[in-house]
Amino acid sequence: MGGVTSRDASRTTSHAAASGGASDAVRRPDLRADCGSCFGLCCVALPFAKSQDFARNKNAGTPCQNLQDDFRCGIHATLRDDGYRGCTVFDCFGAGQKVSQVTFEGVSWRERPESARAMYEVFPVMRHLHELLWYLTEVLDLDRARSVHRDARRALDDIERLTRASAEEVAAADVPAIRGDVNTLLLRASELERAAVPGRKKNHRGADLVGARLRKAELRGATLRGALLVAADLTGADLRSADLIGADLRDAQLAGADLTGAIFLTQAQLNAARGDATTRIPPGLRRPAHWAA
Repeated sequence: MGGVTSRDASRTTSHAAASGGASDAVRRPDLRADCGSCFGLCCVALPFAKSQDFARNKNAGTPCQNLQDDFRCGIHATLRDDGYRGCTVFDCFGAGQKVSQVTFEGVSWRERPESARAMYEVFPVMRHLHELLWYLTEVLDLDRARSVHRDARRALDDIERLTRASAEEVAAADVPAIRGDVNTLLLRASELERAAVPGRKKNHRGADLVGARLRKAELRGATLRGALLVAADLTGADLRSADLIGADLRDAQLAGADLTGAIFLTQAQLNAARGDATTRIPPGLRRPAHWAA
């Protein structure tokens, strides 16, 4: 559940109108990455291996060579050209600023080196928790899933309290158990929302669709949870109200595709895909700068 795993400009006007405006998730800036309020944690705490996504190896806890003294990326504008495509598809869902400004009260790992290890341990846990907050917030936006709203709100409040606990409590969180409980709610919400889509819905949950030819495919209301859609051709596909949680969309062709009302789609998934000006995306998600005009 959840991709590897960041919704502002370039919204589809017709979709925004159909959806009644911005969602609760859009109105929660704390669930959006604010790099200016973070101590560059994704550039330090996380490891990466030399590949088509990263130009070189980096160990966990070691600052990236491109991280500047002000915690900003020195090559942010040219990350893709410089071989760091992986950085452009990562989203912390606001966990970076929460750890930096709340958990560690605005004191960086540079100012207090003895806190560095704890900060690096808390960050990936916080990211998981913030991702769940994003999904639960979206559940509260799904009108047809109102029977799940009460439980979703309770789960959201519980996780929110945990994210504001001490570093020790956050680091000790049983993330798999929390994700399991939340996933049950997300499944129920998805089923209720998609039930309104007419006709038989396709089930491609966890399917291996790497490189699949799905041009103009009818996938409205389908479940594509955890599906491998790497380099799949979804040109002109109808993905309205499809459940895309955890779907791997790396290099998937979305030109002309309609993702209106797509459920649990994240910015990171769009950033990893390839679309164009005709791709219809949900309100609150940004049209990636690297997509074709």
